[in-house]
Amino acid sequence: MKAEGWLFGIMTVFFASTGLVYGLWARDPAGKAILTVAFLMSGLIALFWFVQHHRRGGGRAQDRKEAEIAETAGPVGFFPARSGYPVLVAVGVTIFALGLVFARWLIVLGGLVLALAVFGFIFQYRDDGDA
Repeated sequence: MKAEGWLFGIMTVFFASTGLVYGLWARDPAGKAILTVAFLMSGLIALFWFVQHHRRGGGRAQDRKEAEIAETAGPVGFFPARSGYPVLVAVGVTIFALGLVFARWLIVLGGLVLALAVFGFIFQYRDDGDA
């Protein structure tokens, strides 16, 4: 986590320096806004990684030079089977977007399809604890 923090910290310094130079020379407010947002976002991510590194007391095995490969092995997680919900979410977003252009009733239909698809996507692997 320390390496990620340094990576985003360097990006933060880059965006700050280019933003200052661009702000002094350019008259374009959009470019200034974009560089400011990029600076703030990369700074926030760098801060997050440094805080996580500090909270975990040194981070992962990848952060230590004397670490062994076996230290990075962990439990294999849950791998979901195939699901049709991502396609249904895409259909809902498409209908919703078409409704923004053509007709308001399509917005309602797309929103309904999207809500049902997201609900199914979230709860498809819910464990009832009956086993």
